[in-house]
Amino acid sequence: MKSAETAPTATLFGHPKGLFYLFFAELWERFSFYGMKALLLLYMTQHLLYSDDASFGILSAYMSLVYITPLWGGIIADKILGYRKSILLGGILMALGHFLLSFETPVFFYGSLGLIILGNGFFKPNISSFVGSLYKDNPSQRDAGFTIFYLGINLGAAIAPLICAWVAALYGWHYGFMLAGIGMLLGLVFFQKGLKDNVFGEAGKLPNETRYYQKKVGLNQGQWVTLGALAATPIFAAIIFFHEQEHYLIFAATAFLMLYIFYILKKVSTLERSRLIVVIYFTLLSTLFAALFEQTGSSLVLFSDRNVDLIGINAAQTNSINASFIVLLAIPFSMLWGWLNRINKNPSAPYKFSLGLILLGIAAIIFGRSAVSADALAQTSMVYLIVGYFVLTIGELFLSPIGLSKVTELSPKQYISFIMGVWFSSYFYGHYFAGKIAKLTVSNGDKNILTDTFGSSIEAVTGLSQEIAIEKGPAFEQLYSYVSVYVSFGIITLIIGVLALFVAPLMTRLMHVES
Repeated sequence: MKSAETAPTATLFGHPKGLFYLFFAELWERFSFYGMKALLLLYMTQHLLYSDDASFGILSAYMSLVYITPLWGGIIADKILGYRKSILLGGILMALGHFLLSFETPVFFYGSLGLIILGNGFFKPNISSFVGSLYKDNPSQRDAGFTIFYLGINLGAAIAPLICAWVAALYGWHYGFMLAGIGMLLGLVFFQKGLKDNVFGEAGKLPNETRYYQKKVGLNQGQWVTLGALAATPIFAAIIFFHEQEHYLIFAATAFLMLYIFYILKKVSTLERSRLIVVIYFTLLSTLFAALFEQTGSSLVLFSDRNVDLIGINAAQTNSINASFIVLLAIPFSMLWGWLNRINKNPSAPYKFSLGLILLGIAAIIFGRSAVSADALAQTSMVYLIVGYFVLTIGELFLSPIGLSKVTELSPKQYISFIMGVWFSSYFYGHYFAGKIAKLTVSNGDKNILTDTFGSSIEAVTGLSQEIAIEKGPAFEQLYSYVSVYVSFGIITLIIGVLALFVAPLMTRLMHVES
């Protein structure tokens, strides 16, 4: 029996009422995720005493896996669980993972990360797809709706580092992790309340009840999915432990992605194929965006800890700066897209993506520019950090919520959760490359391809060369290792963003939509 996918009719402030339940569910889920993420790198370098290189490797592997499991979570939702059961299962697994992080043994450390990875795979693509399903009868409001939803993501992300880092500093790391787990439980409470109040209509139910309740060896398909997720936890824990071999996972995931996408391209209509090509293009641009953007949770944290004169916050709490700007700007941007849509001046998504990349490149160059304010201890002004985050955030609003919106709009409906997983794979690849970029910031005094290629540009922006930094001492060598990477990749991103402007008209035509 196939469940109907009719959109709900109850509205609030012009949007489906269910959006606001999903808003708060996602807010608390992101509170848990970003609260833990804010602590993780510093927990490894300061408490577990892992080296920078090893910590970057673990963080990169963990964050990459967080964004590859949505591929399988999407497929399972499309075929077996539906959005509702996938979100509930994912939330429970993530809460369990956060709580188990409070036990300081390697088994629990890596096992907890494995549980969070698997839980995110079920939760993340399906709550985003669920939002899209609420706008089946009102697609013109989709961008605005996703920008509001994105506000929920970032409200949780803004609050979490401040509170969890404060609790961890005052009472201990493990209390910070436990608080993150409590946040996830609150997210499940809000989602369950939405189900109880029946604000979602028929959206998100089982795609095929007969298939779901079909039993094998005494268990139905849903129960087998749960057991499979638990059984897979040690596998993902092992991948993080052996993170130096992550490139093999990259090869395997890429092969799977390409084969399944080619399969879908052959199955769908010409119009759907054209639109899916645009989604793939957006995913590639998002990968580049994520590789540089995700320095915010890795190298920029250590840069802030070591080379920024922080006032009023500690390094872990800098994770809240970007999200706080999102909270301030999300509603104005939602209103902006709505107003531009009414006067038929709303730029198409490919143009928005191009501008997002350009702004990200400018932000990275601003981070690099901070070196001109360095004092005798190589401590830079916090103003550059704040301004860089502000520009980066505007770039994010041009790209990330628009990407979520367009994936739900352009994807073939029978594969929408999987294609949402494809979209999130950009963060899988992005985090992998973000780890490689972060490792370039580990100071060793040697020249590399960046300093050889961009040396004169780095010096023009930062006022530092490698020779000057060495002459001034280890603190300046460390500073140079950070700012040289930011300027180099800022320039690369800026160039690609400009090139994307020239590709935008073609991609706009392939979308076959008005904006």
